[in-house]
Amino acid sequence: QLVESGGGLVQAGGSLRLSCAASGLTFSVYAMGWFRQAPGKEREFVAAINRYGGRIDYVDSVKGRFTISRDNAKNTVYLLMNSLKPEDTAVYYCAAQYRPADTRPGTSAGQYTYWGQGTQVTVSS
Repeated sequence: QLVESGGGLVQAGGSLRLSCAASGLTFSVYAMGWFRQAPGKEREFVAAINRYGGRIDYVDSVKGRFTISRDNAKNTVYLLMNSLKPEDTAVYYCAAQYRPADTRPGTSAGQYTYWGQGTQVTVSS
């Protein structure tokens, strides 16, 4: 089970930190990803991190503004979002990909098995 938290309403230029707590799986052998879906749009990859945290990937539109991290001792993955823009408004989902090898995490939604229920992020202009 994956449970996201930390969403909310923020003004443009502001920051939010999303958290995703995992249970019922061996968290340390899963790559973790964040995806988002805005109204009327397809679900979009945002960021991903491999099991050890040494391999990270971001969609170009968030590079330099968002930071993904994980704490395997707490079974939690985070997404720190700075310099938020109205176009970042979406429901944000965390997802888990079984990937015990120390390789790059997946960037496609189809590569992820477990999903959270999502948390709304709204950025006002």
